[in-house]
Amino acid sequence: MKKNSYEIDMVHGPILGKMLVFAFPLMLSSILQLLFNAAAVVVVGRFAGSAALAAVGSTSALINLLINVFVGVSIGANVLVARYLGARDFENTSETVHTSILVALVSGVLLIFIGFFLSRPLLSLMGTPDDVLDMATLYMRIYFVGMPATMLYNFGSAILRSIGDTKRPLYFLFIAGVVNVVLNLFFVIVCGMDVDGVATATVVSQVISAGLVLICLMRLDGMCKVELKKLHIFKDKLISMIRIGLPAGLQGAVFSISNVLIQSSVNSFGSVAMAGNTAASNIEGFIYVAMNSFYQTSLNFTSQNMGAKEYKRINHITVTSVILVTITGFVLGMLALLFDHQLLSIYSSSQEVIEYGIIRMSIICTTYFTCGIMDVMVGSLRGMGYSIMPMIVSLTGACGLRVLWIFTIFRMDPTLRCLYISYPVSWVITAAVHIICYIVVKRKLDRRVAAEKTA
Repeated sequence: MKKNSYEIDMVHGPILGKMLVFAFPLMLSSILQLLFNAAAVVVVGRFAGSAALAAVGSTSALINLLINVFVGVSIGANVLVARYLGARDFENTSETVHTSILVALVSGVLLIFIGFFLSRPLLSLMGTPDDVLDMATLYMRIYFVGMPATMLYNFGSAILRSIGDTKRPLYFLFIAGVVNVVLNLFFVIVCGMDVDGVATATVVSQVISAGLVLICLMRLDGMCKVELKKLHIFKDKLISMIRIGLPAGLQGAVFSISNVLIQSSVNSFGSVAMAGNTAASNIEGFIYVAMNSFYQTSLNFTSQNMGAKEYKRINHITVTSVILVTITGFVLGMLALLFDHQLLSIYSSSQEVIEYGIIRMSIICTTYFTCGIMDVMVGSLRGMGYSIMPMIVSLTGACGLRVLWIFTIFRMDPTLRCLYISYPVSWVITAAVHIICYIVVKRKLDRRVAAEKTA
């Protein structure tokens, strides 16, 4: 079957070039999305004050905690669609696609209620200071109104990634992002709003990006075309999506719990430290999403080659992904550290906020590439059909170690520097264990293939 210009043949031919063609638009999409989000943070910090900036920043870990389980199921959809595509299985691909879209909408509606009713008590539980609690609650409640659109975009983009199309989501994000920035400026500067204006702008942009993705899927030719009349939850596909995606979602949720604990510890240093932490983490986010594009690449290329039974290509895919993510994480981390003061001053003019941000960046940016290696190995394992194993390793190695660190090492040395060191320690240990797991799984696969050939 002839592929259109947006698709990538992941199961034949050279690997490096195709992986770069896949990853680069995905990287640009993620960076673009963060740029637009950063614009919102900058607008709030500059025009609404450090309290509003701290309020927005204090919600990110909690938002991720509440939505990660559902986003994880979209990873299951991604793997399943890619595998059926690799096997050229039209019926199962179509059923998975239509199940994914309906699950996205249902989960989005459910998240509206979860976000509305749980935001304030959970923010209070995190120890959010009283001077930002009301604003943080308002921001979250408005933000979660857009959850159906957010879920639809996540699931729809996962389907497009499965066929190798990372370009059109980039175009859609650009359009939605421009609207987001314009509305941020309008609501905050012209209308005098603060966190409510930023949250409303975000919801509008989410609806636009989701609508564009849905229209794109409806106009596709081939196995992934969406027809509204065919929307149906096929039980076997839902079960498979949950089996693969739920461990990923739970892993993300528990990661968020550890980050919530870290955020709670940061909160104990006051709103200025929170603002510095928010600014630094926003800058680091650009490095993370650049590296994460190679996680998505390893996941999709491995899944399609598993479906096509091109097992001999999997090691090449994994090694190439590790090399690319290491180079990307190290180079971007060093550049961010080199210009730390200038970058942080974009978010806040307060010298104290900048100094707090530099403390975090000096530790995270120098070691962030190890987080990228950890994620790439997880992508390869999930693409090979192993989702519970990386979940257990990640929860034990990364999350468990961070929680243990907070209640032991951090208690003995209650400084921000000590708190932030928990990140690289957990990344290195978890990445090492994931590599061992990958070697064991790949050898098991090779033995199974050899046995099938001799049978």
